[in-house]
Amino acid sequence: MPNGTRSRKEPFTTLIVTIISQNTADRNTTKAFENLSKHFEITPKALANAETSQIERCLQVAGLYRNKAKTIRQVSTIILEKFHGDLKTILALPFEEARKTLMQLPGVGPKTADVVLLFSANQPTIPVDTHVYRVSKRLDLAPANGDYEAIRKALQSLYAPEDYFAVHILLIMHGRRYCKALKPLCVKCPLDNLCPSKATVE
Repeated sequence: MPNGTRSRKEPFTTLIVTIISQNTADRNTTKAFENLSKHFEITPKALANAETSQIERCLQVAGLYRNKAKTIRQVSTIILEKFHGDLKTILALPFEEARKTLMQLPGVGPKTADVVLLFSANQPTIPVDTHVYRVSKRLDLAPANGDYEAIRKALQSLYAPEDYFAVHILLIMHGRRYCKALKPLCVKCPLDNLCPSKATVE
């Protein structure tokens, strides 16, 4: 969606999917979430009341599934008890406050918070996943030695907030299709003549 417009994703579902996706391939993330959805309604109440072992069985295809099952149950319980089962109260806060509040939840770091804020609240941020991290550095859009926050702020300084969603998606798509971690397809890459890193990654 080049213009950056899209429908908002349900916040709690986005949070759970993003927790599952940590250190896990996209295909396995999808399988694990499908397994979880078949056994439980994806709500704070349902997952807070589930046995951790039941969640574990659903997530076995994903990496670190035991830790993630524990985290999902913990975060569901906190959202249920502290926020009345609704993340919308957090997402209605100003960006920095909402981000800080989300990052106080178990298993929620900067990337997970940013994904929820961008996809579910249209807040102005660019989540930095492994693809965004790699591609932005290879294209010299972010500092070569930059950490998560340095990369996020560098990218956000280059684009208008209304384009953050499109930038995030396009960098991910480029990383998956051409700018792979190993054996990048530089010959087929549409940015071949512009890439400052071509000689070092081929």
